[in-house]
Amino acid sequence: MWTDKVQIVDDLTPAAWLTDRLTGGWGRVTGVAPHGYPAYARVLHPVARDDGDGYVTWAQVAEVTGRRVHPTVQWHALIGSDDPYAHSSELWDGGEPPAGNLPLPALEALVDLLTGYTTTAEDCYFAMWEGWGSHNGASTRITLTDGEGSTVEQMPALYPPAPALELPGREYRVFRGPLGAMTELAQYDGAALPWTQSPSLFWPADRAWCVATEIDFDSTLVAGTAQVIDAVLAAAGLEAFPVEPSDSLQSDADQVNS
Repeated sequence: MWTDKVQIVDDLTPAAWLTDRLTGGWGRVTGVAPHGYPAYARVLHPVARDDGDGYVTWAQVAEVTGRRVHPTVQWHALIGSDDPYAHSSELWDGGEPPAGNLPLPALEALVDLLTGYTTTAEDCYFAMWEGWGSHNGASTRITLTDGEGSTVEQMPALYPPAPALELPGREYRVFRGPLGAMTELAQYDGAALPWTQSPSLFWPADRAWCVATEIDFDSTLVAGTAQVIDAVLAAAGLEAFPVEPSDSLQSDADQVNS
């Protein structure tokens, strides 16, 4: 493990509730976040500046492209491209939001907020998609030595073997620990190039809320009470919109900028 503040879970019983709650179908809000909560918010992933100095919001991008930000906005439509896989366009070439990963500053802001809306902040669960090569031992490292060629090493898995949580189309490894361990869980400094990766799902033991990030989407969903969602929508450091359980987040969902 890269942090001792959380432990991998062998008994998946505390995560079993999710298997019957992702009922919305592929690409819809409750196909990613569990149904049954009173309200939902979509947090747009911020765009890292090309110079590495902070982030820009989708609203700032819209000021450049002349498009609109709204609850089901899609990145390619916001930058004026017909290609749903487009990262840039004639209107915008200043970077893109990461898919499947809520950047650390926004993640920390969200965690700080949500800590106040659960009675079990010291007992939380974090599900990491098993396909991240940086975690599962599928990555390799090439070391170049001046004048002596190179060596290739298989990178070890960052966690011990454990049962996988199987949800529609995805499998996850589940960890348990305090919500305050998020920063250590989401970043790894033991590589030549340190990286960060937010969990795909996390929730407290009392299930007061649940946060979900589909690996192919550039936004994160928060499910909770109306009070929780109102706080998320009003939070500094988060660019968030209310969404409905049946809303689509697929590439054709943006009917405003199309």
